[in-house]
Amino acid sequence: MGYFPFYINIGNKNCIIIGGGTVALRKLEKLREFNPIITVIAPSVCDEINRFPDIKIIKRKFEDRDIDNAFMVISATDDKELNTHIFELCSEKNILINTVDDKEKCGFIFPALVKRDNITVGISTSGKSPLYSRFLRERIEKLLDEDCDRTVEVLSKYRAEIKKRVSSEENRKKAFEMILELCIRGTENIDDELIFEITEGLNK
Repeated sequence: MGYFPFYINIGNKNCIIIGGGTVALRKLEKLREFNPIITVIAPSVCDEINRFPDIKIIKRKFEDRDIDNAFMVISATDDKELNTHIFELCSEKNILINTVDDKEKCGFIFPALVKRDNITVGISTSGKSPLYSRFLRERIEKLLDEDCDRTVEVLSKYRAEIKKRVSSEENRKKAFEMILELCIRGTENIDDELIFEITEGLNK
């Protein structure tokens, strides 16, 4: 069974990372780009985690109450018994849980991520081959450039205007396709006047 690729807003949500080593660091680095409130709990943490000014660090062993207000939990310890306990605890409380390198104890998994400004691509092999996910991520990274984000911004800017001006769903789709084609060609003068011409032409 695969994992459904939800895109969830985790900004200002409480994320608890249990463990302070390099594995925890990798997960932390992925999450920080999306602005959750991150707390790391471990008896000791690596120097790289200590350098993040916006991360709360609690240097002690995990306690059950630590997840009481958690939106999501990352269990990144090398203690299998503790990881199992955390997984069971989160499952009972319906808290999203990722146990690193143990797919059977995950309510969600981390995809290989490609992020360019407003564009985020997640690649997953359902935990079967992280190596192939990484290979695909590297190929997709080569496809995305600055023009991709410009295209998103242009389409977003005129989305409401096109919906207001064009009543037919089919013609709206044509309008967006025409603007997309102009963006792909690298056309610079996509402005209000051009959008007006496109929409008026489709309304005839």
